[in-house]
Amino acid sequence: MRLLLVEDDDHVAAALSAILARHGFQVTHARSGEEALQALLPAGAPPFGVVLLDLGLPDQDGYEVCGKIRKRTSTPVIMVTARADVRSRIHGLNMGADDYVTKPYDTGELLARIHAVARRTGASEEAAATGTGSPDVVRIGPVSIELPTRRVSVDGVDVPLTRKEFDLLALLAQRPGVVFRREQIISEVWRTSWEGTGRTLEVHVASLRSKLRMPALIETVRGVGYRLVTPAAP
Repeated sequence: MRLLLVEDDDHVAAALSAILARHGFQVTHARSGEEALQALLPAGAPPFGVVLLDLGLPDQDGYEVCGKIRKRTSTPVIMVTARADVRSRIHGLNMGADDYVTKPYDTGELLARIHAVARRTGASEEAAATGTGSPDVVRIGPVSIELPTRRVSVDGVDVPLTRKEFDLLALLAQRPGVVFRREQIISEVWRTSWEGTGRTLEVHVASLRSKLRMPALIETVRGVGYRLVTPAAP
């Protein structure tokens, strides 16, 4: 995913860019509001998945930049700032921000919020393009996943899952065929950073394969992560 980081402090930007790059993001750094707006607009350039926007910029206030971004593009914006008061958060969301994260922040939480915003935006765009709306039930072959009730069935037979097993399956099912990085899964399902949690993920994947009785449904992409494979029609 391409990510635009709008941050005037080069030291902060370098440290955060390194972390984001380790988690698979392609980071473009803008040091001012004007640089950010120019980076978003070039014709033919691949779109950014998310904008991380600091509010204390040298040329204009971050709220103003957010408003201009929202007028020109639907790219999701996460404000990342030290302004922690409720009034600032409300103002940021009213200006069009999709999320608001205060400094200092936990890296795992920031990653989870980035993925969550990008996922919501992608699902909304896909629904608008297909005219299907926001589905409450996801069907992958014989597997039915009811999101509101957290109910999973295979060929009409309920399969009881733990909370994390359901969250993992629902995440993968949102983009069948797309590889989810292990770090991304950990940050979204467990709301924590990657270190030391790899074995937990492997155990949950193995449990899902066993309970669903479909070992090939979740494919391991060696060295990267996992993806959900749509079963071939009989």
